[in-house]
Amino acid sequence: MCSIMGYAGTDLTEHQFKEALAQTTSRGPDDTRVIRTENGGFLGFNRLSIMGLTASGMQPFTRENSAVVCNGEIYGFRPIKRLLEEDGCRFESDSDCEILLPLFERYGTDMFRRLDAEFALILYDGRRDELIAARDPIGIRPLYYGFTHDGSIVFASEPKNLTQICGRIMPFPPGHYYRNGHFVCYRDMSCVSGQRKQPAEDPYLHDSLPEILRNIHDKLVAGVEKRLDADAPVGYLLSGGLDSSLVCGIAAKCSEKPIRTFAIGMDKDAIDLKYAREVADYIHSEHTEVIITTEDVLAALEPVIKALATYDITTIRASIGMYLICKYIHEHTDIRVLLTGEISDELFGYKYTDFAPDAEAFQKEAEKRIHEIHMYDVLRADRCISVHSLEARVPFGDLDFVDYVMHIDPERKLNRYGIGKYLLREAFVNDPVIPENIRLREKAAFSDAVGHSLRDDLQSFAETKFSDSEFRKRCRQYYHAAPFTKESLLYRELFEKHYPDQAEMIVDFWMPNKSWEGCNVNDPSARVLSNYGASGA
Repeated sequence: MCSIMGYAGTDLTEHQFKEALAQTTSRGPDDTRVIRTENGGFLGFNRLSIMGLTASGMQPFTRENSAVVCNGEIYGFRPIKRLLEEDGCRFESDSDCEILLPLFERYGTDMFRRLDAEFALILYDGRRDELIAARDPIGIRPLYYGFTHDGSIVFASEPKNLTQICGRIMPFPPGHYYRNGHFVCYRDMSCVSGQRKQPAEDPYLHDSLPEILRNIHDKLVAGVEKRLDADAPVGYLLSGGLDSSLVCGIAAKCSEKPIRTFAIGMDKDAIDLKYAREVADYIHSEHTEVIITTEDVLAALEPVIKALATYDITTIRASIGMYLICKYIHEHTDIRVLLTGEISDELFGYKYTDFAPDAEAFQKEAEKRIHEIHMYDVLRADRCISVHSLEARVPFGDLDFVDYVMHIDPERKLNRYGIGKYLLREAFVNDPVIPENIRLREKAAFSDAVGHSLRDDLQSFAETKFSDSEFRKRCRQYYHAAPFTKESLLYRELFEKHYPDQAEMIVDFWMPNKSWEGCNVNDPSARVLSNYGASGA
């Protein structure tokens, strides 16, 4: 990961800007640079060297009077770069992001929809004296904004960059660019059922089942392959569940030497360690297990909330294991890039989506989850990884893959097969990149997979912090996303300690759809659902 920041006002000094940028040095510990733009504003960059490791790859990149900073990966940039060179462009580095200014000169803001990328960028257009910002269509790379006292907008990678210089801080909407005071949507990955031009028009693909399975397979393989391109060492988070196992299995098949996989679990009741080990043996990876205790979990709680800038129960529970395994990787290896299995559930379904009353309801829920994922699982992966000076890459978030799966007829995606994620599982039946029993294994909740006791320990700890009367009294002070358990109150108070009055950065608690029969629960864990069954075994 890297950290970016941009500003085009008059009431921030260079010292204030640099102090704010320094709050996310962990995202980019290798180098820092701030430049003043032609209009007196600033662009800043904290670098984590992944592509183009020499000094010439340091940002901001400049071209005539324009400049850009970008946290991201531009996939397939080499053929684009060759075409630009044939057109007379000269480049100083091997960085993928150096192509952005020449592309912007040619296409303007139309460039954003042309990119196959995970990115957040801030661009100063010297020709028009404008500050422009944009974010990838899923929001895999973070970007936030706020306003200084004189009303000037500031963009930054994380809320912690903005807490001392802005009032209200908000996430930059994925799939949008900002220009001339307006946010413009250039691509909405979540909007499928709403794309009907006429009431009778069908927005879905109706490929045959063999075609669907072949496309899911081929597009996911392509999504993994393009994310193996890095000039720094690459590793893999392996939980032993279907999603991360497929990413690791595909990568192992594509790699000439053993890949490096990492799994984490509690010292007494980790579910997934044995399954992760089975996958690692099958794909012949260089595998590492990280064992944690209750004390480790509780000690990590506040640092995790500070890193995440969220109070959401599910996100925090699931982040503790990821935070601690990334901490281990940072302290004990030379790895700089991690591939993960996020974004599969939003596309193919959770345990609770088995209760969807019909295909339309399933599709609407998937659209909601993709629309909001930048506040939940994607946020978790980004912060837990970047706070330890690593970069996350998410193959299930590949734009071509997401677009295709979202447009599959939702009747095909409903669980009518006796097992969730049927299409994803069947897509690899003839390409055994993972063990057969892992391909057919039911999903366990992530925090349960690390250890059933993790959730229990957190709830028990929260019970010790508030009496019943204190709990009721303290909950009443919150209006947006009000706490409803002692655990949620504990998380909210830790959040407010570091991000006071910024709760609206998160739209609400991640929860199953309570309007569906079987989903009206008061805990987000799949463990409380009646269909959880053997998932946690």
